[in-house]
Amino acid sequence: MKIAVFGAGGRIGSRIVTEALNRGHDVTAAVRHPENYTVIHPHLKVAKADLFNSQDVETAAFNQDAVVSAYNPAKGIPPSTITEVAIPLINGLKQAHVKRLIIVGGAGSLEVAPGLQLVDTPDFPPEYKAVSLAHRDALALYKKENGLDWTFLSPSAEIYPGTRTGKFRTGDNQLLTDANGKSHISMEDYAIAIVDELETPMHIKGHFTVGY
Repeated sequence: MKIAVFGAGGRIGSRIVTEALNRGHDVTAAVRHPENYTVIHPHLKVAKADLFNSQDVETAAFNQDAVVSAYNPAKGIPPSTITEVAIPLINGLKQAHVKRLIIVGGAGSLEVAPGLQLVDTPDFPPEYKAVSLAHRDALALYKKENGLDWTFLSPSAEIYPGTRTGKFRTGDNQLLTDANGKSHISMEDYAIAIVDELETPMHIKGHFTVGY
């Protein structure tokens, strides 16, 4: 497949690029500052692209089979931008005639009980609340979008640089926990789930999660 990854220089985006390249896909790393992007691979191209600009999105997405948005606001950038980029991203893909989109989401929109989302629980860490609410607002925008084959993948409550084990579970929109009640996933295994969904779509116009 030909896959464009926006936010390819980030912690999660970079692992998605690595996973896709290791499986033989052609990847376009769409980044704001290509001069700072140092990955070199025969199946990798680098494109300068600003997710806030639908024309940039169109250019980077043109002639791709699928697009992954791994946007994460840099330090000092408001969390609300997570929601704001949804519109130029959607518009740019439509202009490029690319239908397949996978979004790196947040865990806050996952349910911990019927009708109760993680971000609304009393003990939810306040430092993550703004980001989680922005991801939830973005998900609401994608849910209204019928012109794209979108998928929103929420990680577990804790996602961290770790080991690629290939051993994890998938679920719908309910938070997954392990035998000890911990909700977690490595970035490496999360990247596997992204590329698995690209290769074998199971959640078109849907929201799902991964965890141990």
